[in-house]
Amino acid sequence: MPPSVGVVIPTHNRPQLLRKAIESVLAQDYAGQVRVVVVYDRAEPDLSLAGDRVEVLANTRTPGLPGSRNTGILALDTDLVAACDDDDVWLPGKLAAQVAALEAEPDAVLASCGILVDFDGREVPRLAGADRVLFDDLVGDRVMSVHSSTYVFRREALIDIGMVDETIPGGQGEDWDLALRAARRHPIVNVDRPYVRVLFGQTSYYAQAWETKVEALRWFLDRYPEIGRSPAAAGRVYGQIAFGCATIGRRREAVRWAGRAMRANWKERRVPFALAVASGAVSGKRVLLTLHARGRGI
Repeated sequence: MPPSVGVVIPTHNRPQLLRKAIESVLAQDYAGQVRVVVVYDRAEPDLSLAGDRVEVLANTRTPGLPGSRNTGILALDTDLVAACDDDDVWLPGKLAAQVAALEAEPDAVLASCGILVDFDGREVPRLAGADRVLFDDLVGDRVMSVHSSTYVFRREALIDIGMVDETIPGGQGEDWDLALRAARRHPIVNVDRPYVRVLFGQTSYYAQAWETKVEALRWFLDRYPEIGRSPAAAGRVYGQIAFGCATIGRRREAVRWAGRAMRANWKERRVPFALAVASGAVSGKRVLLTLHARGRGI
């Protein structure tokens, strides 16, 4: 009998996108049981969505995305736990391919897959380029395709490594933290085909929340000293902090972090963007729109 799968979809006032996300999960051609738990965060639950395969709950934990994910995880007793954000869509074949990959690797905690980044109707595939994603890979380059909407976990292993961390400022990067902890236990098994359409850019509640992003990035530096020991990783994160500080008008701080990024890795590509924004030559929003149109972020 194929393992049962529970899919957690956190949501906040995006009813049309949410329905598409639910439909894409329920449409998966998978021989095992599939259940969906929709978790409303700081919003009135729409009980009309509930049915034989769909449960609707309110977030009973810390307000925000991590608490919502954990509320859903704790409501499930399935063999596997998967995630889908309410503005993303699973493509045909995703679940069957990832469950097969997990079953072929009994010690793996987590399976991921490739994504299609959808920005304003233009789709760009993002792949990891490998069937395994290591802890060092995630430290060094984040690996954009290892995205929360691709995650399929063994439930018992997820509980063992710890659920979603609710202490991360604003919950930002919670999927990165979870992937890092899973990869510390065992390499992530990756199906390197684009099986999730990720809606990118302005639909994200975090698109412009740079004050909180800066706090969260500093949280990661404290939590994972491996970042600071890797020139590529340190340059990337310092560059992101520099860009964030520049975007919210903390120009001197931006220049200091840009300098740290350059010292860590003189080729760090985020430094010119951060300094351009800090100088007032261009807005952070304009830089992000340009990058998102190419399926990339800062």
